[in-house]
Amino acid sequence: MIKVGVIRGGVGSQYEVSLKTGSNILSHLRGDKLNSKYKAIDILIDKEGIWHINGKPVTILDVFNSIDVIFNALHGDFGEDGKVAQVFDQWKIPYTGSTAFASALSYNKFLAKKQFELLNIKTPEYLIAPRYKSESGPQEHYAKEVAKQVHTKIPSPWIIKPLSGGSSLDVVVCKTYLELINFFQSGLYLDKDILIEEYIEGKEAVVCVVDNFRDKDIYVLPSVEVRLPKDRKFYDYNLKHLDILEEVCPGNFKREEKEELEKLASQIHKEFNLSHYSKSDFIIHPKKGIYVLEVNTLPSLTSTSQIPKMLTAVGSDTATFIDHILKLALNK
Repeated sequence: MIKVGVIRGGVGSQYEVSLKTGSNILSHLRGDKLNSKYKAIDILIDKEGIWHINGKPVTILDVFNSIDVIFNALHGDFGEDGKVAQVFDQWKIPYTGSTAFASALSYNKFLAKKQFELLNIKTPEYLIAPRYKSESGPQEHYAKEVAKQVHTKIPSPWIIKPLSGGSSLDVVVCKTYLELINFFQSGLYLDKDILIEEYIEGKEAVVCVVDNFRDKDIYVLPSVEVRLPKDRKFYDYNLKHLDILEEVCPGNFKREEKEELEKLASQIHKEFNLSHYSKSDFIIHPKKGIYVLEVNTLPSLTSTSQIPKMLTAVGSDTATFIDHILKLALNK
């Protein structure tokens, strides 16, 4: 029986989502379809960075002596940024997901955007604002200078997010120059570099690809269309309140849009040298075409996440997906 360590939790801000992803994976590994093949081991990293097996604090040596393969269910810092993959590599333990370098490239939104540009894939106009440093002067001066640069280069409204982070995490929208100044004065991301993007109006699409699935080198799952309520506009709310969004799978896309989305998601997965599976987020402007927003190397796998919906749409399920990803990891 193959001993699978499901690693979840972590030191980042997506601790709770990671717990849910890990719990769902553990549930399927212990379910009727997979429990004769795999022994599921719950590995928790708490917010202080302490590792646990089935609730008991342990050393990293204890962890890697107890497992054959890791299913990486961490999200955000230490998970998606490739740092935990470096630990797995040091201990020569097979794991699901992309390599440390590919994960770090995708997680840093500036590096990812530079790669999109090299691949001639359209991405929203952007600017990087370095984190505020007290030695550079009053925060009010910093706020006005950064706001001026943004206002000069990028038309309003503006999408603002941490330079590194999970998909659509902690996004803020500013519509006016005054809102922009107030944001930088607020110190919301005071200790982080910041990415400011132009707002692209259109349909939002989420596309997930899987390696070596159903006899295809890169298999594209049905795209999800993310819709707003009819009485709302994108920049009227903070994206942290995602409960108001509607997800439709398969999305209502024109044939040429669907084909282009599949092509771009596959290209990103291949050219970023990603492994096993990945998810890319796009905006389809009615006149300007498709823009990529970001790529996610460890999409969530909770019971209500997008990937289970995509799998259902093609007559598959989460247990089959988990089994497939573990086979890829063991054959890496």
